[in-house]
Amino acid sequence: MSARTPRVLAVAGTDPTGGAGQHADLKSIAAMGGYGMSAVTAVVVQNTQGVRGVHVPPVEFLTAQLDAVAEDVVVDAVKIGMLGSVPVIEAVARWLERHRPPVVVLDPVMVATSGGRLLEPDAEDALRAALHLADLVTPNLQELAVLAEEAPASSWEQALAQGHRVARAHGTLVLVKGGHLAGDRTPDALVGPDGPEPLVAYEGARVPTRNSHGTGCSLSSALATLQVRHGDWSTSLRIARDWLRGALEHADELEVGHGSGPVHHFHHVQDALAVWGTEPGRFSDALWAASAPVRREIEELEFVRRLGDGGLEPERFLAYLDQDLQYLDGYSRALALLAARAPSEEHRLFFAAGALACTETEAELHRARLRHAGRERPDGPGETTRRYTTFLLAATAAEPYPVGLAAVLPCYWVYAEVGRHLQELAAAAGGAEHPYADWLATYADEGFQEATRTARRLLDEAARDAAPAVRERMREVFLEACALERDFFAAPGTAGRLPGVVAIE
Repeated sequence: MSARTPRVLAVAGTDPTGGAGQHADLKSIAAMGGYGMSAVTAVVVQNTQGVRGVHVPPVEFLTAQLDAVAEDVVVDAVKIGMLGSVPVIEAVARWLERHRPPVVVLDPVMVATSGGRLLEPDAEDALRAALHLADLVTPNLQELAVLAEEAPASSWEQALAQGHRVARAHGTLVLVKGGHLAGDRTPDALVGPDGPEPLVAYEGARVPTRNSHGTGCSLSSALATLQVRHGDWSTSLRIARDWLRGALEHADELEVGHGSGPVHHFHHVQDALAVWGTEPGRFSDALWAASAPVRREIEELEFVRRLGDGGLEPERFLAYLDQDLQYLDGYSRALALLAARAPSEEHRLFFAAGALACTETEAELHRARLRHAGRERPDGPGETTRRYTTFLLAATAAEPYPVGLAAVLPCYWVYAEVGRHLQELAAAAGGAEHPYADWLATYADEGFQEATRTARRLLDEAARDAAPAVRERMREVFLEACALERDFFAAPGTAGRLPGVVAIE
């Protein structure tokens, strides 16, 4: 990763509501740690409900903008968005031939999310002729079809084939995006000119929101910035895709407009604002927001999906229970350590009761199910279990009390959230009786849910009087515990395989 801040020039149109075009570009560049600059190709009259008008300044004025930047600033990357007309496309192409920066990402904007036309029909040939100047092209499925001069793809396989044909015809990389396909999964893949198979592919659950205004602009700008830092398109795509998923998940919080609203470009800095004391609300809210990527990874684990829909093999479930039983021994000791160091009677009684529940109630439920399956002798703790319990005991014994509290909170809160997700999967599966219904029901137990709420409240109390350095350490430990939760779910019967990049050889 480069220590220098990437200097990224966005060449695109405007959006008065701030969700797309230049405005989304500059926010995305900043969110990825870059310094954004802009040259305006068109002034667009639009809001979240639609495009009402487009004014295109003289191309000489656009060229003057581009030249002014190039004469004064070293440009590390260019992101190109709305071009609109043949003269504009040709002007940008001529400038790129004279001042080609190391990274060029072209987002062939043709139609706005709200449906407004943003590229003149006679400009399609000119745009195709300029594709060879880009290192990466990022069309949606409709735009990909126009570039390929074919009908829109109706399946992921057709989309990949179209992407490869465009990449081969123009000697560039193409990001094929499956967000407009039907279904509850959203695949993305990088394809190149040399072979029909993707260089790298990703997929994840569709984010349920109507607020997706500016997603194409945001993703392409983020990719341009990250590529300057990493120099590897697969890494850049992995990071940008994860960030954009979070921006979509938090989009509804913005409450901008009455149509397709913008994504939340800075969702990932809310925890920093809380640490700095500039964000109202609970400290735990900031921790929860920061843990969103890891929680998404947990939900995407094959083990979790199969456990939720009832398709998990019994032996894998028993292997999980076996390790969870080993974990409970260490976790109960960690809670006892917290109880001994608690600053008040309420804190002391809460964690002492939690330690007792681990040893007397939860552990016995595990033993009973293992005995019923003929596994009365638990296996020894695996490597992941040892790492997790060692981490908890160290945090609760040697770190300041608020830090130890942050270390144990994910076992309440993340487990409760995973339980909610598992119950949703089980309900969606329907059909025959779920083989793990009794175990999943323990997540919904009101006593467990109330304990989770109490643990969160106690953490907020501890954070309120903590020094900034302690609060920052609480954040670090909380996120480390969340990652260990993920690893724990990934370990039983999965060979430790975590979600993320799916390399297709």
